[in-house]
Amino acid sequence: MADTPVNSQITDAVTQTNVKVVAEAPAQAIASLYQVSSHSTGLALQNAVHSQQVLNQISTAVVSKAVQLIMAVGDKT
Repeated sequence: MADTPVNSQITDAVTQTNVKVVAEAPAQAIASLYQVSSHSTGLALQNAVHSQQVLNQISTAVVSKAVQLIMAVGDKT
């Protein structure tokens, strides 16, 4: 590598940019963590709602079949 003189303003600008990037890294990491955790919580709630809706459909079918069986008891006698 050749020994070329570099303007001090250029080295300062590069150094400040590097310091800015390094200083922002923890904040970016925490923001990413918050987004991932919020997304996971949202998916968990969506899954819970879906499961509840499926159980409601099953319970409606069970109740209607039970009522049908109860109503059929009188027909057999």
